Amino acid sequence: MTERPSVEAYQYALYIPSVIITSFAPATIAGYTPAMRLRSDIFVSALIRRVFGLGGFAAIERKGADASGAIFVRQRFRDGRETLFAPAPQMFVGEEHGDGGRWFERRLTIAEREALDAILTREQKFDSDLWIVEIELDQEVEGLLPLASGGD
Repeated sequence: MTERPSVEAYQYALYIPSVIITSFAPATIAGYTPAMRLRSDIFVSALIRRVFGLGGFAAIERKGADASGAIFVRQRFRDGRETLFAPAPQMFVGEEHGDGGRWFERRLTIAEREALDAILTREQKFDSDLWIVEIELDQEVEGLLPLASGGD
């Protein structure tokens, strides 16, 4: 009979901006324990709450799947232009980011609304479970959304 690993061997933490969630997972092959990902609805709720806490405005433009929908964030500026943040491809998420969390890339930077609408329409045809969150915040979102290093 094999010895059962201690609780410390199962424990790991998943970093979400301003939130640390500690959970337990069963042991897996070769000692690798995959990190759990925070549900989309909880991530969006936390993002909206943080934007309001910084004096900005946020709204859900399109609600996706509660558990695993991809999240797109459009940041609107006072001049009417917008920046689009999309889920980062896995090749942009290096080993330093391999914690299982959600990572984003800038898909469009300070572009016209029509350009963002075209991209989001195309993405909705591909993935009907996606979320679209619109925020109005004058400051940079680096503190709100974890940006993958290769996404700029």
